Amino acid sequence: MTAMHAIDVHSPRDSQLIGWLPTATSAEVTAALSSARSAWPTWAGVAAAERGEALKEAASCLRARANDLATVVETETGRPFASAREGVLAGAATLEQYAELGPVHRGRSLLGSAVDFMVPEPRGVVVALTPWNDPVAVACGLLGAALVTGNVVVHKPSERCPHTGLLLATVLRPCFPAGVLQTLVGDGEVGGALVSSSDVDLVAHVGSTAAGRAIASMSSAKLLLENGGNDPLLVDDDVDPAWAASQAALGAFTNAGQLCTSVERIYLHKTIAAPFLEALCAEARRWNDDPQPLVDTRHRSFVHSQVSDALAVGASALVGGCVPEGPGAYYPATVLADCTSAMRVMCEETFGPVAPIQLVSSFDEGLAEASSGDYGLAATVLTSSMEHAQQAWRTLPVGTVKINAVFGGAPGGAAQPRGASGTGFGYGPELLDEMTTTKVVHLGVPNGRS
Repeated sequence: MTAMHAIDVHSPRDSQLIGWLPTATSAEVTAALSSARSAWPTWAGVAAAERGEALKEAASCLRARANDLATVVETETGRPFASAREGVLAGAATLEQYAELGPVHRGRSLLGSAVDFMVPEPRGVVVALTPWNDPVAVACGLLGAALVTGNVVVHKPSERCPHTGLLLATVLRPCFPAGVLQTLVGDGEVGGALVSSSDVDLVAHVGSTAAGRAIASMSSAKLLLENGGNDPLLVDDDVDPAWAASQAALGAFTNAGQLCTSVERIYLHKTIAAPFLEALCAEARRWNDDPQPLVDTRHRSFVHSQVSDALAVGASALVGGCVPEGPGAYYPATVLADCTSAMRVMCEETFGPVAPIQLVSSFDEGLAEASSGDYGLAATVLTSSMEHAQQAWRTLPVGTVKINAVFGGAPGGAAQPRGASGTGFGYGPELLDEMTTTKVVHLGVPNGRS
């Protein structure tokens, strides 16, 4: 990587060019990392409570610009304004959460003939690579946890929403000393230059599994990766089919299926298949009354390729399943019946508004299917049986199991993906542990002293 080039951003609604930005050059990457390294000792020495106050100020500034940021998110990614604004406000709340958690992040001590204590210390220079699907909320989680623990950050937002990333930097950067928080615009080439640098202590990445694997092959730093998922939904035979269908639609179609924990595959007990499918098709048609585009036509082509492959080998499209005419990157909420475990749409991440359904004859069969595959991000189970709920959360090889709700969770909740879905804690107090390293001190008294 030597020279800059341009990133063009096209509207997902009408395909028109909405702007372009130059990518960072290799010299700019080197300068940003050097500046971060120089700023680190001073920032690490700032009291945790003072760092927390800086995060509170950043959260306040973010709330003040929520409408501006939501507008840019909608323009670049197609996410509706109200939903985009919720993401911005969630980011502000996350900064406030880490502003409170940072100063009380503590080590442990042991008392014996001497005293041993463990002290958390910042790791140093953090490179944060963040996604386009919830760009402000996700970025604020990584940035907040890194900064409040005394790290410095070089942030590269997704090339699919570079204007969002730059506006976020404009809002947050003045709340911190020079060099503590920097943002570089770039694509995979810039990201590769950042993560492969020997001057980086931790790489935090939220994005695709392919990108996560590439980062792991290039970087010698500690890695914190939340990669793709192929999250299953298991529907037991003892739940109300209409309610279960509403949960399935919420999980599969929210944000056009472009969420890390979207429902990607459904295992449905065959005894309630007819009413469930009827209700899910009705839900899909309602979602299609007010469609949301995918992020761009390139991603739409990928989503449709999975649907087309499934249709070619026996699946049936009960709703949707075709590329609409006209401009933009729209794709309809799609319900696929007659799916099998061999289909790509069931064993790969789709990241689109597609609900593929495989019938099962028993809860045990569905649980075995839901437990298959390389991914391990999250899973949902809808059941009225406490026995089945217990069996499911103990069996499913994922970081998060949700019982009777496709989304939700307690404030400050954590997540720890498994397998191809990544490594390390994301979110919650546990993220502070990932952002720090531990120093053990053995404190004794000199010989001869009483």
